[in-house]
Amino acid sequence: MRRLLPPRRFWRYALLLGTFLAAGWWFAGWQTDGDDWREVTARYPVCGQDRVPRGPAPRGCVIDGDTLAIGFGKDARRIRLTGFDAPELDGACPAERAKAALARTTLSRWLSAGPFLLDGGAEPPRDRYGRELRSARRITADGSEEWLADAMVDAGLAREDSWETPAGWCPA
Repeated sequence: MRRLLPPRRFWRYALLLGTFLAAGWWFAGWQTDGDDWREVTARYPVCGQDRVPRGPAPRGCVIDGDTLAIGFGKDARRIRLTGFDAPELDGACPAERAKAALARTTLSRWLSAGPFLLDGGAEPPRDRYGRELRSARRITADGSEEWLADAMVDAGLAREDSWETPAGWCPA
């Protein structure tokens, strides 16, 4: 009786298949409903604005187009919202700075429009600046999911997170 594969080859293929399955499981679970989602009902005005929208008291404020603060003063926690990258308020050109200001206002409106969910649980991962890394989504009236990252990218106010070349917010 002849073997199908030598033992050494079998284990290579098994390891390769296991790696692909683990990667697929990880990517599929990246934006799925898990036990670590928490509902947030607070409003998030833009940080430093004198005028605060009507409704429940703000729980924090929007720092820029992809970062918010939860809490105030020394107890404030900084949250970097993941899945997208917004232009910088101190960007390289007037066009980037204008788009960054619009992204910040749009983020404030999205977060303040009604209840949404933040992932990450009690111990979320952190970036190199110490900010909590969290995704945000909302369940709409028809039961579908609206992801903040998709809304910001679709509005042209952010790009998907990537290691690619710079977004090119400034005209050439």
